[in-house]
Amino acid sequence: MINVTKTFLPPQQEYDAILKRTWDAGWITNRGVLVKELEAKLKAYLGVTNIIATTNGTLPLQIAIKALGLTGEIITTPFSYVATTSSIVWEGCTPIFVDIHPDYLTIDETKIEAAITNKTSAILATHVFGNPCALEAIEAIAKKHQLKVIYDAAHCFGVSYKGQSIFNYGDVSTCSFHATKLFHTGEGGALFCKEKYFRSMYLHHNFGHDGPDVIRSLGINAKMSELQAAMGLAILPYMGTILEQRKKGVLLYNEILKDVKVRTLQLREETEWNNSYYPVIFNNEVQLLRVKKALESKKIYARRYFFPSLDSLSYVNGSNCSISKSISKTVLCLPLWAGISKSEIDLVCKIIKDNI
Repeated sequence: MINVTKTFLPPQQEYDAILKRTWDAGWITNRGVLVKELEAKLKAYLGVTNIIATTNGTLPLQIAIKALGLTGEIITTPFSYVATTSSIVWEGCTPIFVDIHPDYLTIDETKIEAAITNKTSAILATHVFGNPCALEAIEAIAKKHQLKVIYDAAHCFGVSYKGQSIFNYGDVSTCSFHATKLFHTGEGGALFCKEKYFRSMYLHHNFGHDGPDVIRSLGINAKMSELQAAMGLAILPYMGTILEQRKKGVLLYNEILKDVKVRTLQLREETEWNNSYYPVIFNNEVQLLRVKKALESKKIYARRYFFPSLDSLSYVNGSNCSISKSISKTVLCLPLWAGISKSEIDLVCKIIKDNI
């Protein structure tokens, strides 16, 4: 069986050795030493100023919307994982969908201003498959209209743009540390923000607690546990190997599929990418379904990611995002992980070639 990805696991004895520190201390949650150590090491590794480790990657989106005091309408992309849209709705705001760029697959910055109304409070955009949005253009629009900017950077661990971490852009950026991601803590995530918002974000992720006896603000429980942090600390030393091996897989796919009539992701200029996914875009949905069925007949499970276009969800107002609707019906993420073999990639590509 070949799945769309495979979780990287460090040597168990190394994880156990870190975990033993938790057992010895008898401190499992409530921001123990491992969480604080992980945050410090991630700040150094990523080159960021502020980070709050969380128990999953969705809560940072919800916290950002709540802590920034957003109301009314939030302009967003229909081509993302459902958490992007559901977080907006969950926090009582209305998602306003803007179509995507056909090559970069991120929100089309040229269409954002037309969607702004007197009810608009923010832009929540996704760096799709780790490919950055048009950051300068979005920043200029937000500044002009006095809007907050949140980036769903769930796929972006290790991505840099113009020489600095992608997490340094926007008022808030979020990341997922889910087990399917390059860097993971089993479940987990992180919130990155400008200095002026850090205090508020921190309080919001810990019930509003300012010490054991003082509640400063509204808050929820988004804290990462020591068990999760231990996994992150065990994996972090292997990030060089993980990134290198994934890059080899992507380069091999590129070489084998270069003459096949499918489109691949176009990276934005001046991006140092993390090779997080390998999406291919077919000519039509019939072709995609034929290839997917052929792959599954050999127990190879690619993923329709992202599908469906989020503007078609039952709990949102529809939109005319024709590019997103088209891409969502024709994009398929191929198997990719650190350590995927040449023979596995060869087999996937042969089946695609035979069924295109």
